[in-house]
Amino acid sequence: MKAKLGKIASLFVPLLLGFGLIYYQYTTLSVEELNKIESCFKQADYFYIFLSLFIALFGYWARAYRWKYSLQHLGYKTDFKNDLMSVCVSYFMNLTIPRSGEITRAALLKRYENVPFDKGFGTIVAERIVDLVIFFLFVGLAFVLQFEKLYNFIKGKIAFEKIVLFGITGLILGVVFLLIWIYAEWSIIKKLKNKLSGLIEGMLSILKMKDKWKYIFFSFFIWFTYLLMFYVTIFALPETSDISFDIVIMGFIFGSLAVGFTNGGLGAYPLAIAMIFSLYGISNDIGTAFGWLVWTSQTILTILLGLLSYAFLPLYNKK
Repeated sequence: MKAKLGKIASLFVPLLLGFGLIYYQYTTLSVEELNKIESCFKQADYFYIFLSLFIALFGYWARAYRWKYSLQHLGYKTDFKNDLMSVCVSYFMNLTIPRSGEITRAALLKRYENVPFDKGFGTIVAERIVDLVIFFLFVGLAFVLQFEKLYNFIKGKIAFEKIVLFGITGLILGVVFLLIWIYAEWSIIKKLKNKLSGLIEGMLSILKMKDKWKYIFFSFFIWFTYLLMFYVTIFALPETSDISFDIVIMGFIFGSLAVGFTNGGLGAYPLAIAMIFSLYGISNDIGTAFGWLVWTSQTILTILLGLLSYAFLPLYNKK
């Protein structure tokens, strides 16, 4: 019963949260702002939107191509078309239940390439670790480029004394957690250590690959396509076409975080973009319009590729 309730919650809670954020954003916008957003959609230069979608295709291709190196390391030579279509379906599934795409991708690989589920899933977990490391590199870059802006923003919202208090509290909690992690014999800590050791093992397995440098190259290439497809869309609106690259980096980071917050970033993505753009003097209506343009176009592409791949997989593999 608990497992069933957990599955229902994992499906509907992010979805309801997404619609809640849409409702919140809609009700906080004035009539003039809503009219401006509508005008932006009508007057946008869709050449750059379609260029962004074209670049996104390279991201799909690169993710599938990178996958073959980890599978070959395990001794499995798979059909690239099956890998690519499985990736497309996994992106689509993540729009329904967050993180369900990884399970779906491993299951499809088991069905059509006879790769054991646990091994296929292990390669996907390793991918996620690498992606997380690269994402934090982007975060570090943004922090360096925008330290003064972020510091002034936080300082303007929170008193300096509270910032110091938060810092000391965080340090104390960090030390306490470290001591518990090292010395505690609690079952939950042991389970976490086992899971972490598995993730570390998956990460280290990449370093043992024959083609590890190619794997790493394609990992960076994937994130390059993500950043580039976000960057070119700024030229779709005159109001965003002249923003600097460091602002693009900040929008890209917060947009990426929002994607994992709800189903594919439903509601959260446009709100996050509008909020971060507002720090740089871009009006709320323009930031919202830009966020919805990017999110809508990428979501439509994800749905189309996912459904087409799901339909074509059994036909392609029909014996």
